[in-house]
Formats: sequence, structure tokens, C-alpha cells
Amino acid sequence: MATITRFLETFEPSHYDVYIDINRGNKEINGKSTITGVAHTKPVYIHQKNMEISAVTANDQDVPFSVDNKTESIKIEVPEMGETTLAITYKAPLTDSMMGIYPSYYEVNGEQKQLVGTQFETTFARQAFPCVDEPAAKAKFDLAIKFDEKPGETILANMPEKEEKDGVHYFDTTVRMSTYLIAFAFGDLQGKKTKTKSGVEVGVFSTKAHDPKELDFALDIAKRSIEFYEDFYQTPYPLPHSWQLALPDFSAGAMENWGLVTYREAYLLLDPDNTALDTKQLVATVISHELAHQWFGDLVTMNWWDDLWLNESFANMMEYVAIDAIEPDWNVWELFQTTDVPAALQRDATDGVQSVHVNVENPAEIDALFDSAIVYAKGARMLVMMRALVGDDALRKGLKNYFAAHKYNNAKGADLWNAVGDAAGMDVASIMNTWLEQPGYPVVTASVVDGKLTLSQQQFFIGEGKDVDRQWKIPLNSNYDSVPKIMSDKTIELGDYDKLRSDNGQPFRLNVGNNSHFVVKYDQTLLDDILKNIDTVDSISQMGILQDFRLFSEARQVSYADVVPLLQGFADNQSTVVNSALYRIAYNLRKFATPNTDEEKALKSFYGKLSADQYQRLGWLAKDGDSIDDQLTRPTILNAALYSENSGAIATAHKLFDENKNNLVALPADIRIFVLRNEIKNYGSEELFNKLLDEYVQSTDPSFKSDLSVAITSTKDSRMIAKLIEKFEDSATIKPQDLRAWYRGVLDNSAGEQAAWDWIRNDWQWLEDTVGGDMEFATFITVTAAAFRTPERLQEFKDFFEPKINTPGLTREITMDISIIETRVSLIEDEKAEVNAAVKKAT
Repeated sequence: MATITRFLETFEPSHYDVYIDINRGNKEINGKSTITGVAHTKPVYIHQKNMEISAVTANDQDVPFSVDNKTESIKIEVPEMGETTLAITYKAPLTDSMMGIYPSYYEVNGEQKQLVGTQFETTFARQAFPCVDEPAAKAKFDLAIKFDEKPGETILANMPEKEEKDGVHYFDTTVRMSTYLIAFAFGDLQGKKTKTKSGVEVGVFSTKAHDPKELDFALDIAKRSIEFYEDFYQTPYPLPHSWQLALPDFSAGAMENWGLVTYREAYLLLDPDNTALDTKQLVATVISHELAHQWFGDLVTMNWWDDLWLNESFANMMEYVAIDAIEPDWNVWELFQTTDVPAALQRDATDGVQSVHVNVENPAEIDALFDSAIVYAKGARMLVMMRALVGDDALRKGLKNYFAAHKYNNAKGADLWNAVGDAAGMDVASIMNTWLEQPGYPVVTASVVDGKLTLSQQQFFIGEGKDVDRQWKIPLNSNYDSVPKIMSDKTIELGDYDKLRSDNGQPFRLNVGNNSHFVVKYDQTLLDDILKNIDTVDSISQMGILQDFRLFSEARQVSYADVVPLLQGFADNQSTVVNSALYRIAYNLRKFATPNTDEEKALKSFYGKLSADQYQRLGWLAKDGDSIDDQLTRPTILNAALYSENSGAIATAHKLFDENKNNLVALPADIRIFVLRNEIKNYGSEELFNKLLDEYVQSTDPSFKSDLSVAITSTKDSRMIAKLIEKFEDSATIKPQDLRAWYRGVLDNSAGEQAAWDWIRNDWQWLEDTVGGDMEFATFITVTAAAFRTPERLQEFKDFFEPKINTPGLTREITMDISIIETRVSLIEDEKAEVNAAVKKAT
């Protein structure tokens, strides 16, 4: 049995009749899975997990079977190969794991309630009903769901309900689809519906703990996203409806179940009257991401999990394409540049990182593939690069042909490249495979050598890295027409620099638009020319200069001490992308300053100098005439001003708190987090701490709850920190889905670091029992590593995690994070004095 990796090779399903009876009271599932298909071998294997199988028939005859929990299988001795109908009767637990079928908990008017939903990606459908739980094992499904129904409750599923009979809800037959995309949910729901131009019914649903107006924004974005995709893909939405459902307990951000997309409440619901623009952008892009999947991932699905990027990278790009089209004033591609791009560049520079395409077999390792910085962010950047190369006309034509060729079936990465390449008349595959199959990315060094402008490529590493002579086909995107579109060689010579500079009349630059996945190291001649003319350079390119400064500083190719004097030259820039890159560097300087020392005091003064003029210009409250950039930059500047201990900023925040203390949720959402955190840090008391914690428990506003979490975890009071740690395992206060954010908040607080680190080491088994097996479990290790910067913490990290290094799904994360901390510790020890001296001199 250990040699079998694909159950589809033994049994190929074509149709399921699934009956599931769910009892919330005794937390039990009883069901029968009837699967029609073709038996290719004797015996056949069907997936199950944590089930008690009571009977199995093949073509209506009882047959011998055995259950192996280690391989999550049922071995069935079918009498013959060929067309076979299997019927499997089973019992399973209804667990609180946020996987399979599970209850979400919430409260309305003091009454505790449950909403039951599903999460089947990656390999959790087998916890709900016996099935061939592999993406290529597509079939049609007839669902029949019975539950301990109460008056007024609603049930939703992938397809419309066709009838309810004797307490059983029967749904229309699905289209041909993968098991991980099956979904249903039931409970006391409210919803709002509309229709697209083409007649698709669109709905948004939530519990009644929320104000109905919180559904309006999502309904509008969902409707317009589907209309956009139908036009862009030139392929109709293939189902009669598209439901969006907010689940109170949900481990992922959202899940693209076909026709019934599920979300964390924070990524679907918002108050239209008081929500920050960046939160609206986030919610909109999450919705459009999931709806992009309805074609790319659902209609055409990756053949196996090694091509997960084919789903996620594409949806990650398309979320920005869609929102940019339906809300052009938001300049949402700038959000891509300030979130996805830096995440991808940082992660992908560490030796040992996974490539976008990764071979995988073990179910535990499948979940580890969901490295957001690689499969989502880098993969999306790779596709943005491809889109810029071929253009939208060829991309749309290629996608239309791709969907037509593979709809209701499965595909591999090569199928996408071939479709787009044929449409573009270009060998897209040979270019993109250099990015897909190799980890990391190149640094292109641009230098003037003997009067000639010369480019060379080499893999870029932060920290130790083994150079194995990787080479990429790099879309250079230069502002000089004589530069080739693609750099395939290790080194190219572009001609006489003085003549090129004279002919073009502007500084030489590469990666204009910052769309290609590489960094540029200019020699001093070229860099000085850019910096001298920086005011003539567009904001994305200015951001790119700062981005590369930061990465080269992290990689020890330049010193942070040399970058510090350059920052003031960007401080008055009004572009949000420039400010984001500027303060990302400033934030990185904090690791060199020991808390509560003169060096930290100097750094705070430097922050004050950087932010003073912008703080004066923007202030705390929105003004008539504020640009989109102003709205998005204000939080960055307020954060900097408060860190600098600007007395005016602190006093104004305190005044705003006092004016709204009886209704804190009414504070303007874009500044609320800073007002609350300022109050805890500078005017904190046990009474205030308890008040905010109570508000967190009582509130149903996801954005407000997030702000409260950040504020509460910033307390410097050791007694309050101890109280917080006690709440980590109290799901009535902190839901397991939100625990990582609370843990990170306390860990990043110098007053709470030790307590948080002690907790995770002492209660690791509890954590593993509670959220282990979830695709985000390994990120608790990532978060821990991100906070550590001393040799002592490095040793403690190794002592604790190295014994766990062979745990499936954790190996790569532990190995990489040890390397990341080692690199950080070495950098700090070597450059600390020099950097702090530069900061002091710059203040």
C-alpha cells in the first residue's frame, strides 16, 4: 500500500450520490457515499480519514474491505474490474478542526449559536465522505444533506436546492468537478442577492450577528468581478449562482469552492460608512481572487498539487487586473507593489526556498506548498511579467483557448504556456520555465566597463547561498530602446555608454515598472546619474530604487549605514509606494537599536525628522481634496510620528480617544488602530486593558477587532501580558483562527517577547492539536523567526525546532528560518555600531 500514491489509478469516479446526516448536538456525521466509476485494478482504494466504515458494497453485493488510517484509505476487494458502483456506509466525528465539515461559533444577543460549514482543500473532503480525494479525480455530485434543523435556518451548497423531503435537502447535480471544491453550509443566515448582466445570481451571506449593510460592498464587488471575468476570459460563468459566505471560524483567508465561496468574516464583510480604503482594497482583491478561481482552478484544475501555482499565482494576478478595471481610481497595482512584491523578493532570496513548481506526494507536505510569498506573490509576479511581455490581447486569446480545451478537466503548467504562447506567437514556455522550475531570482549588475555599458546576471542571496550557476531569461524592461527585451546570456554588452546616454537623454534604468522578478545593482556612475535626476523618475521606479537598496543592505552588498543618509531625500515624496518603501527601510533599522537605549532614542529622533513635514501636511483627519495617495500614506506617517514620540501626535491621539471613548468603533477607521495603540502605550491602565479586551470579545466588526488586537498586544504591563497569554487558549476570547495575529503582536512587543516565546515552547503540543494539519500551521514558526535577532534567541530557536525538523510539512520552514535568523544576527553584530552612528548623525 505504501507504494500507491494516486488512488485514481485504481478507481476512476464519474458520479457520486452523497448522503450526509449531521448532528450538531452529539457532534456526529452519518452518511453513505455511492460512487459510480471504473475499477482499473483489483483491489481499489478510496480515501477516508477518521471514519468508521460499517458496510461496503460493489454493484449491490457486500464485498470485503479494510481501513488503513495511516494511508487514509479503504481497500476494497471488488469482484471484477470495469464499470462499478461502490456504496460505502460510514460514521465520522464533527470536529472543531476547521477542516472537513465543522461548526463555527458565534453569539447573537447573548445566545450562543453554530454555523456549520466546510473546508475541503487540500485533502479534507475525505473527512466528510469517502471519495477519491485527488484534484484529477473529477466527477459529478448529487448532494443530499440532513441536519438537526431549527426553524428559519438556511442551507447553501455549490448548486441550487431542488427539493426538501423528509428533512433531507437535495441539490442539483454539479458539473464535473474536483472533491476539494465541494461545499455546503447551514445555519441561521441572512443574505442579499443580485444578478449579473448575463443572469448569474450573486449572493452574499453571513450570520445575523452582523448589520445587513455590511454585506453591500461585497455584493457589489462580486457582481462586477464576475461580469469583468466573463468578458476578460471570453468564457461564461459556468454555474447558475455564485454565493459568498462569511464563516465565523475559518483557518484560511478564503476558499474558492465552486459556486459557494467561503471567507473569513474580515475578508468579506465591512462597514460601508467607516472602513479604511486599504481595507476596502484588501476585501475587494480577496473577493476578486476567489472569483478568478471559478474559471482558473475550478473550471480548469491543476492535475496534481505540484501545479498549485497554476491556481493561486494566476488568481493572485487576476485579482489586481479585475479590481484595477472596476475601480480604476484606486491604483490597486500599487498595492501589489507594496505587499506582494516585497514579500516575494525577501522570501525568494533565501537559499533553500521552494520553487514555484514543486514535486510533492505526502499529504502533510501538500499543505506546506501554500507558501504565500512564493506560490501566490512570486507566482503572480511571474505572470505579471508574462502579461507585460505578450500583452492583453494575446493573453485573453490564449486564455479563451485554454478554457475551451480543458474545461471541466485538468491541466498542467505547460498547457497554459502553450496556449498563451500560440496566441502571442512566442515561445513563452522556454522563458517562463526558467522562473517556474528554479528557486530564487537574479541580480542584474549594470556597469560601465571600459566605456561600454555591460549587464551580467547572477543569483541573488540574502545570507549564505550556494551558487549553482542558475540562469534566467529576464525581461529587462529598460528605458533604453537598444536594450534587448530578453536577457538570456550571463553577460551582455550594450555599446558605448556616453553615446547611449546622450541619445536617450535620461539616466539608464532597468525593470521600469518593477514588473520583472529581479533586482538591479547599478555601478556608482549609473547610480549617481539616477539619484541626481531622481525628481524626473516616476514613483514606481523611485520605489524600486529604495526596494533594491533594502535588499542589497540585507544581503550585505551595501551597508545600511550608507543607505541612511539617502532616506531624507525621499521623505517629502507624496506617493504611497515611495513612502511604503522608505519606511520599510526605516523599520529594518529598528533591529540595530536595542530597546530602551540611547541608540533607540536616536532612531526615534530620525523617524521624527523623516516624518515631520508629512505629519504637518496630512494631520490626523481626512481633508477635502485628499488624494488616494494621501489616504493611503497618512497611516504610514502617523505610525512613524508616534514611534518618534512626537508630542503633538501623542496628544492629538489621546484627545481623539477621549472624544470617542464611549463609542470607539466610530473612530475613523484609517486612524483608529493608532489612536487605540497610543492610548494603551502612553495612557494605559488595567481598566483600559480590560475595557478593550471586553470590546474585542463583544464586537462583530472584523476591522475593529483587528485594531483592538494590535492595540492590546502593545501593552508594556507585564501583568496584562500574562493575562493575554492565558487567553491564547481560551477560544471564547481568541478564536484559533486569530491566534497567530495575537501571538505575533505579543512576540513583537519587547515587553512581551519572552512570555510569548515561553508560551509557544511550553504549549506546542496544544497548538499542534488545535491547528496542526492546517495550511497555516507552519507560519507560527515563520512569525517566531521574524522576531528574533540575538545569538541567544537563535540558539533557543534551534534547540526547540531542530528536533522537529523531520516533521512532514515543517522541514523546509524550520531549515529556512534558522538560516534567516543566522543571517540577521550576523548582520546586526557586524553593522550595529556603524548603522547607529549613521542614524545619530542623520538626526
